[in-house]
Amino acid sequence: MTNLFSPTQLGDITLANRIVMAPMTRSRSPGGVPNALNAEYYAQRATAGLIITEGTAPAALGAGYPHIPALFDARHVAGWRAVADAVHAKGGRIVVQLMHTGRIAHEEVLGAAPVGASAIAAPGQIFTGTAMRDHSTPRALTGAQIEEVIAQYATAARLAREAGLDGVEIHGANGYLPNQFLAPNVNDRTDQWGGSIENRARFLLAATDAAVAAIGAGRVGVRLSPGNPFNDIADPDAPATYAHVMRELAKRNLAYLHVMNVQPGFDVPALVRTNYQGQVILNGGYDRARAEADLAAGIAAIAFGVPFIANPDLPARLASSLALAAPDKATFYGGDARGYTDYPAAA
Repeated sequence: MTNLFSPTQLGDITLANRIVMAPMTRSRSPGGVPNALNAEYYAQRATAGLIITEGTAPAALGAGYPHIPALFDARHVAGWRAVADAVHAKGGRIVVQLMHTGRIAHEEVLGAAPVGASAIAAPGQIFTGTAMRDHSTPRALTGAQIEEVIAQYATAARLAREAGLDGVEIHGANGYLPNQFLAPNVNDRTDQWGGSIENRARFLLAATDAAVAAIGAGRVGVRLSPGNPFNDIADPDAPATYAHVMRELAKRNLAYLHVMNVQPGFDVPALVRTNYQGQVILNGGYDRARAEADLAAGIAAIAFGVPFIANPDLPARLASSLALAAPDKATFYGGDARGYTDYPAAA
């Protein structure tokens, strides 16, 4: 009988169990370079069937938050190699999430104006490392620049494999660059990258195809967040948009599709069942009982986010029905080992 502790295969990646560590920004890679503390953090959580790293910038202009990791030069490769080696030494599997923040950024962090699908600034503020600032107005990418960014996803995917990582996840969710192209309230382009659903989906699909061409479909996943308004994303026809995206992704024989099941009133499992034939990971406030129910319905794996922060041995705790430790929210972003690698395993 399939349950959370059954092995499975996601494309070319073999998982010892179906418990996935969801990507979570922790902002502890100064200069964008993964370090020994990051390696320890991920290695502590290597009993997950699969670790999906925190969002990692595939290009300098994609690093909208202070101290998030990157993957576009030799320093980054060396840092990620140490992380991958530490996780593999514990028997784990790890893919890197490629996150281009697009307009969710400030020029104080980037050293230049951010880029986006259109020159539409995000509302609200972002932390720049020194203060909260209004989001900078992005420069709308030209057609040639869009092609350059797509190529950066391919380069980052190749570098991920060079670093020994098991694959990549294209972050198409949460209001970052691919999601900015998808959303009609953020994308007002009139060229081939805007307007119709097919045109707005073109960037995400092209970035995915670039990664697939670089390392093979069996090592590429995609994350989506249908209906989620995070970072001021609005789409009055979201079911149709995501149905199209899922149908197109299903043609690519990817390792997996990772879908956030968090928006009230939006039936994500039904959308997936109808439009995607392939291995699916669901994420969003799961406990063991809910996870087992979705696995029984045919979902491949379940991603847990915040519980992994304070419970590095989460699979063992779930298996033994142990109480979960509560995380310290004050130490979620930035800092040192406190609230990062100092959570103990259960006795």
